[in-house]
Amino acid sequence: MIDIRLQLSVQDARRRFDLNIAFATDAPVVALYGPSGAGKSLTLQAIAGLQPVSAGHVRLNGHTLLDTAAGTCLPPEARGVGYLFQHYALFPHLSVRDNIAFGLTSWRRRLRAGDAARVDALIASFGLEALAHSRPSTLSGGQQQRVALARALACQPQVLLLDEPFAALHTTLRRQLRAELRELRQRLAIPTLLVSHDPEDVVALADEVLLMDGGGVQARLRADDPGLRASLEAAP
Repeated sequence: MIDIRLQLSVQDARRRFDLNIAFATDAPVVALYGPSGAGKSLTLQAIAGLQPVSAGHVRLNGHTLLDTAAGTCLPPEARGVGYLFQHYALFPHLSVRDNIAFGLTSWRRRLRAGDAARVDALIASFGLEALAHSRPSTLSGGQQQRVALARALACQPQVLLLDEPFAALHTTLRRQLRAELRELRQRLAIPTLLVSHDPEDVVALADEVLLMDGGGVQARLRADDPGLRASLEAAP
């Protein structure tokens, strides 16, 4: 169960944006769908602890990660969140293996044996063995996405946040990686929040859709709704 209520504001000298979103769901994959500037990515950042929240809560499978009323606010590294950033955010000076292992290490210690085995298993699972010592600049877009997804899974997250995971890929590769991601999510059974403004991503992957605009949820739809595609295409 994902139970979210978030209120926050971001602003600069020219504009202010208010996010006010609340939803609770046990759907395996929930898509946050809407135009650029709707607050989709901001919602993921707040769930992950990367944006300060003025009021609200984040509860995942009965665990409270944030509750402003109770004074609870776990740091990002303690939230058990796997985050796939829109442009992957791979470290250019690290190898594929070191990128995947990054969240499991610190300057005080080396990778533990169990963590090292998990990294190796992810490398094998994503077909990255031949690239384990390569740098991100030498990889294709699809390979970079696989590395970023493996890194998000390395911490054994209780929820997976995917921010426009296919935005940088061409049409054929998008279709292939959608199928791979669908199979992976079914195999691992990790609740997933997917941000997208592409109807094809939503139709292929989501069990429930939150239509967002202006910092809030405007409508909720199920994947088996016969009017889903029409609603997506009619959305701003």
